[in-house]
Amino acid sequence: MSTSSSEAPLIFVIGGTGAQGIPVIKSLVEDKAYRVRALTRDTASSRAQSLLALGNVELLPGTFTSESALRAGFSDAYGCFVNIDGFNAGEKTELFWAIRIYELALECGIRFFVYGNLDYAYKKSGYNPATRAGHFDGKGRVGEWILMQTRAGNGEKMGAALFTTGPYMEMTLAAATIMSPQVSEDGVVTWGVPSGDSTVATVALEDCGYYVRWLFDHPQRANGLDLQVSIADTTFKEVAAAFEKVTGKPARHEDVTLEEYWESGPAAHIAKSGRSSAYNSDLSDPAAMTFKENFSGFWNIWKLGGVQNGFMRRDYRLLDEIHPNRIKSAEQWFRLEDERGRKAGLGGLYDRVQPGNLRPVLKLQEDGFKGGL
Repeated sequence: MSTSSSEAPLIFVIGGTGAQGIPVIKSLVEDKAYRVRALTRDTASSRAQSLLALGNVELLPGTFTSESALRAGFSDAYGCFVNIDGFNAGEKTELFWAIRIYELALECGIRFFVYGNLDYAYKKSGYNPATRAGHFDGKGRVGEWILMQTRAGNGEKMGAALFTTGPYMEMTLAAATIMSPQVSEDGVVTWGVPSGDSTVATVALEDCGYYVRWLFDHPQRANGLDLQVSIADTTFKEVAAAFEKVTGKPARHEDVTLEEYWESGPAAHIAKSGRSSAYNSDLSDPAAMTFKENFSGFWNIWKLGGVQNGFMRRDYRLLDEIHPNRIKSAEQWFRLEDERGRKAGLGGLYDRVQPGNLRPVLKLQEDGFKGGL
């Protein structure tokens, strides 16, 4: 199944129908500089079909846990972009398959490999157990390993780079995320999250496509690079102030304790269910984490050692050099999102955060936290 009309270099994409994968693929094919082969479990899904409609995209049915599907994906490809959904696979499964995917890419002759990464925050914190978040550490361990292989000699055969992100800014306006807004009885838009006064390295999905495209466009400079991105070092107090400035409606950050967050926060119902942090991770496995354990670690990463305290820093000079027109503040992001929403008929931001109006942004929410690997 294909809409390709070019002999441009082919990029095999794993995770193409996810929140990050869609803008990445758009950026690769929008000027027909690249072709994309996107691996998907369901070629008939609305997300897969939206990719096909872009042009220069072909869909490959299969899963990242199938070596035959991976070999088919790598066939005749120049490069690959890999972003495994840790909330599907879980930390243990992602560790094995991310490494195996890298090995198969080398075996199959891929020239440039980009790994969708997150910070190895547990290590960066000095192995503070309060910061253990499986979806961060699973990716972060693999990312370090890939760079070690690249610098140890594999980089001469296959270049590799990490694309290290963080929580999406879109999650602050979306349904059923760990940072969804809640509207109080007096109409105040409230982010009740346990981040304290620490900054969080939020990412704009729109810019993800540009950054990944840059990595493929500049393979010599990108080889061995860990490109760590963010909008800005932003507190949730600043997020609320930016929302209020753009909408003219009252907003606030309510700094709650973890106990209060898990009792009445936006993801409290998930934590109270006792479910695993990943829907294909079995809690009978000692390696698995509960949703509550995982995201307690996530919030502690920022509260105990956020960007301004050192171990989650970003190089904004480098980001400005690579992407001069990147989104650089929460206020700028809200203004752009308000404009996009109005053009799409969704209304203004304040309308969109009202009860019943929030929409999902993460694929796992659309899938109902279920599905195969």
